[in-house]
Amino acid sequence: MANGDIALFARQNGEAYWMGNTETPSQLWQTDKFDWDDVPYHVSRWAQRELLTTLHEAAPWLTDYPHLSWFFLPVFMSKDGRNSTRAFFRDHAAGFPDASWRAATQFFEDVLTTGALDEYRHSMAGKLGTSDHVDRSRMSAAMGEFIAAKILIDAGYTVVPEIEVTTGHSLDYRATDDATNVLVEVTRPQQPHTRVAAGPVAAVRDTAETKTNGQLAAHGGGVVLFVDCSSFNDEQWAAVRSEQPGVRHRPAVVYRARPNGHVEGYRKGSVPLTFDGALTLVD
Repeated sequence: MANGDIALFARQNGEAYWMGNTETPSQLWQTDKFDWDDVPYHVSRWAQRELLTTLHEAAPWLTDYPHLSWFFLPVFMSKDGRNSTRAFFRDHAAGFPDASWRAATQFFEDVLTTGALDEYRHSMAGKLGTSDHVDRSRMSAAMGEFIAAKILIDAGYTVVPEIEVTTGHSLDYRATDDATNVLVEVTRPQQPHTRVAAGPVAAVRDTAETKTNGQLAAHGGGVVLFVDCSSFNDEQWAAVRSEQPGVRHRPAVVYRARPNGHVEGYRKGSVPLTFDGALTLVD
């Protein structure tokens, strides 16, 4: 359509499907809604292929990142969020400071190409949001969950996101292997200049304290806290790396990832996870 919206129709034998990011016509307000996995495979495959083609025509730079294009298709082609979500990768390097958009986008392409999160695409892609403007802090925090997944996957764990616990909260991941069953919660400090906290060390402490006094306090223990400092530049991370501040919760891992795949960090307490090269420990 002239405004960039797209609508797809499929009809056969008295059954019809409508898909798109347009305003829903009033005639269709009372129709049933389905996820991709709930409609016939050939309909889903055709619709997603058409949407991907349209996405790559509008944003040809995404063609080099096929799995990321497919995974985030629900937000890249959403009515309100299509411009902001694409711009977050292209203009803001997906939240990485001092990085090229190509390196940042390839980092997340590599995470998603493993297929480990494909089953959870609907909920995970939606974390990026469909706001009509780029909220770098919020969107970077969402991508922090993907960085955490990369660390766990690279370390050999199977990950399942959005684990409901008895407190009524959901924790970000369950990480398992033959000998491990661990819950993980992720928090991501903003860059210090965007918050009241004076400096990167205070930013780490304050952000972790908010998480510890809230969600983790209600849970009552048994959760590994991941503090993702990937929004910090080299100087800011160097201060944290040198001081290695506590985060008022144990066990915890504080780390920073870079788009080249290098992740380094330190532990507080007895962390029941081994990282096998997925994370370089400096403690």
